Amino acid sequence: MDFLNPLAALISIGFGVIGWLMPKYTLQVLNLEGHTDTMGVSEIRASGGALFVGMGIGALYLGTPAAFAMLGMCWLGASIGRITSIVLDGNTRKKTGFLIVELIVALTVLAINL
Repeated sequence: MDFLNPLAALISIGFGVIGWLMPKYTLQVLNLEGHTDTMGVSEIRASGGALFVGMGIGALYLGTPAAFAMLGMCWLGASIGRITSIVLDGNTRKKTGFLIVELIVALTVLAINL
């Protein structure tokens, strides 16, 4: 079980690196190809990329249950946003897939650390 906290942090960092350094690919995966102006790319690099890198590195650096619980809370927040989108904007297979990943990471890390 000791590997789950670092694994969640590495998942965060991995997804973050993709969003940060491959924003146009990320926009394509998210069906946002039309938003490739500099602000759209900047937003993906920041909120869908480097933010997750910072969360993962911070949790690994601090290494405390509270730090990993905060990482879980961030993933839970993302899943709440995803659920809101499903309810208000309609569901797609892709949204459901992202929601499942977000909930698995969030609930696993929270269960271990709270």
